[in-house]
Amino acid sequence: MAEIPVARTRRAAFDWPVAPVAAQRSATAPLAAAEAAGTRLLLPPAAVPPTPSAVPAKPGRKAAAAWISTHINLLRITDSLVVAGAVLIGSLLSSVGFAPGVESDKGGVLTAATVTLLWLMALEFYRTRDSKVLGVGADEYKRVASASLRIFGLMAITAVVFSVHGGTAFVTVSLPLGLVALTGNRWAFRRRLTREKARGRHLSRTIVVGEPEDVRYVVQQVARKSGPVYKILGVCLPGARRGASLRVDGQQIPVLSSTDDIARTARLSDADAVIVAGPLPGGNKFIRELGWKLEECAAEMVLAATLTNVAGPRIHWRPVEGLPLMHVDIPQYSGAKHALKRVMDVAMALAALLALSPLLLVLAVIVRLDSPGPVLFRQDRVGKDGTVFGMFKFRSMVVDAEARLAALNQQNEGSGVLFKLRDDPRVTACGRWMRKYSLDELPQLWNVVLGNMSMVGPRPPLDREVNGYERHTHRRLLIKPGITGLWQINGRSDLSWDEAVRLDLYYVENWSIAGDLLILWRTFRTVVKPSGAY
Repeated sequence: MAEIPVARTRRAAFDWPVAPVAAQRSATAPLAAAEAAGTRLLLPPAAVPPTPSAVPAKPGRKAAAAWISTHINLLRITDSLVVAGAVLIGSLLSSVGFAPGVESDKGGVLTAATVTLLWLMALEFYRTRDSKVLGVGADEYKRVASASLRIFGLMAITAVVFSVHGGTAFVTVSLPLGLVALTGNRWAFRRRLTREKARGRHLSRTIVVGEPEDVRYVVQQVARKSGPVYKILGVCLPGARRGASLRVDGQQIPVLSSTDDIARTARLSDADAVIVAGPLPGGNKFIRELGWKLEECAAEMVLAATLTNVAGPRIHWRPVEGLPLMHVDIPQYSGAKHALKRVMDVAMALAALLALSPLLLVLAVIVRLDSPGPVLFRQDRVGKDGTVFGMFKFRSMVVDAEARLAALNQQNEGSGVLFKLRDDPRVTACGRWMRKYSLDELPQLWNVVLGNMSMVGPRPPLDREVNGYERHTHRRLLIKPGITGLWQINGRSDLSWDEAVRLDLYYVENWSIAGDLLILWRTFRTVVKPSGAY
């Protein structure tokens, strides 16, 4: 296939003729003139938006839909067993006196049945098993937590208002036990779904349409961030012809057609979805009519948001007389949510220090015996609002490492303002494996207790790195740096400087408690199977 050259600017990326767009506009001109004159035209059947029920199902989709339906039904059954088990354990502990709550066997059975039913109804109401959230991001876990906490909150309020006695055990035992078990169940099913999709099964067959730069960005993000969700069949570009290709990260993505023939291309390629990567010739009217045409082949239309570094929690939709307005909240860098983050940081750091104290002692002995010098290495780092603090690490380099840095600058393999050297001669023998598994960073738990750092946050920079920041990069210093973060679970030293900055800025503006817990879990997986650590 002939490769299409792509320049840096959007308009210069392709020198496509504009005749197709002009032809399309001229074809619609009679309709507009007729409407203006008050004449009502009868459109051919193909132009009339069909009802979804009239769309025939395709064999390939039928098999995929059947598998997903079975997967969801199995998940529904196991969720029901988990909820029933958690409620039963709470009821039994209450009845034997380990937890106050249910006063009699008869009342206990009725209360337990009611709690189980309401809990399961909440999981359905909050669409925790929606196929669009299964196996993708943290939204699935957030919905499970929201459904559980809100239904128990509602039951607690009802108990107070109507003076209903009993049920304490369900809140103190069943709720936390059920949340942990439900999360574990979802994780297990997510692994099952991921394994299937990693084999290329049940992926959403997708076409990406739009201008070359927009299409390239969407394809890159889908490949890097979405996990096994979409299978990109090809792209549709303004004025393009079938047989060309678009280079994305060294891969050739086939061009299936121009943007004038998207619906027909989706039908012939049996696409499940069409991702609109950005503005299209013809504007909003073209996109609206494209949605109607895609209904004929039962393909979803997905609009890619052009807002960068904005996550779902900050986006709210507000319809005004049929006009959907998207509100983007201002990022908050203090307040109750940050106070809760601090409480969680201290609790987790103290618990980790207590649990890991034997390991910390062993590592300290190993460092002391491996090479001369102190066990701990204290280095000045820049924290929130530019405050300098001393960050602790197990010493993984020779004692004169800083003095030898200037001689190694010519061999720097890092990007941007970072200094990285894969085979750094200053690293000690034990330092190599400690850095690989991030064990040298465990003393930073004490920095968390002191309040200099958080469990999750942007990467803590050196002063010389901050001096080289561009203006917008200083936004990384609006919150406390973290022991781990998006930079650690997405490649660490293998990341480019621009990508590391993008991830940190995204976290600063869009962090959440649930997101932090997910990052901590993924950090554990990254430590077990390290990547980019040296």
